[in-house]
Amino acid sequence: HTGHVEIRGNKQFGNREGQQPMTPGITTVATLAKSAGYHTGMIGKWGLGDPHTKGNPSNHGFDYFYGYTDQVLAHNYYPEYLWRNGEKQFLKNEVQYLDSTAWHAGLGSRSTGRVEYSHDLFIDDAVTYISRHQQEPFLLYLPLTIPHDNGEQVDSMVFEVPSQGIYANKNWSKKEKDYAASVTRMDEGIGKIINHLQRKELSNNTIIFFTSDNGPMRAHPTTTFFNSNGPLRGGKRDLYEGGIRVPMIVQWSGKIQGGSTSDHLAAFWDVLPTVGDLCGMELSRPTDGISFLPTLIGEGVQTQHGHLYWEFHESAGAQALRQGDWKMVKNNVKSNADPPLELYNLSNDIAEENNLAADLPEKIAALEHLLENSRTVSQLFPLLNVDN
Repeated sequence: HTGHVEIRGNKQFGNREGQQPMTPGITTVATLAKSAGYHTGMIGKWGLGDPHTKGNPSNHGFDYFYGYTDQVLAHNYYPEYLWRNGEKQFLKNEVQYLDSTAWHAGLGSRSTGRVEYSHDLFIDDAVTYISRHQQEPFLLYLPLTIPHDNGEQVDSMVFEVPSQGIYANKNWSKKEKDYAASVTRMDEGIGKIINHLQRKELSNNTIIFFTSDNGPMRAHPTTTFFNSNGPLRGGKRDLYEGGIRVPMIVQWSGKIQGGSTSDHLAAFWDVLPTVGDLCGMELSRPTDGISFLPTLIGEGVQTQHGHLYWEFHESAGAQALRQGDWKMVKNNVKSNADPPLELYNLSNDIAEENNLAADLPEKIAALEHLLENSRTVSQLFPLLNVDN
């Protein structure tokens, strides 16, 4: 999350009311596309407010919504219900909600009767959505939950998947087989959507973005077994490269050369201005994002970031800043008013093993000045070292 947005992390909002609702009026990819005449749909997980709050997806540009509106409820792939356009749709699953005194306040659950699998429902609904709106411009946001685990399940069942498929006979643990099967099921679902676009003759007029919101779980058995992070340090909930460096795959037949790659430095906040360029819409106010459309199509001049900034508000909190190959990290910023600084040169230390902070005080001072001026004070998401 950048330092200039309203919502900078997951913050539970009451009991069974999802996370902190986003205030209406904030520009989103959906409001931008909708203003350009696109029908806008979202299928999957929304974590910015339940339907009866101001965070209802319909208040933020989405004409259609189907899915979860609570991050914790979304851990269960066989949920009691899903939301469709503000109405609960109960499923055939039998759900056991867990101890209300636990961290999840009773939202954590596991299902004893598993009939309807949310991921498959999402893929099928995405195909239906495309068919329904094939005659008009549309934007479909598909934030899938798979392969996120259900941490409230018994340990051997945390990766909920109907079948181990091609991995069933592997000489692996059950958890490893289930995780691999989850990733493959996601891949098959995306393939189903791409094949549907081809059958509808929409491939040449549709751009597809595929990416992840974070790296793999830190020190998790499956991360270790599959070497998911390669040489990168850390993982999910870290601001080291293992937590924030993720791939993005983009397909646009006839516009983007197949098999091409780019090392252009971009971040999620660049998606908004990129969608604006694709829709022919200018943003009404400046943002931290820079359109990477020139990089995608190989035309025009690509503007580069002067630096990138992140902050993370779970656990002890963290901040990070990257300028070129230089990367500065601050950990424990919610509990320590003067946390130690870490400095790495990613050009020769992608694993962030050699902390150069003590050797380069002038570089540290320059980056810290940038970091301090890369955010606004937030009452919802305060950091001890700057907001108190």
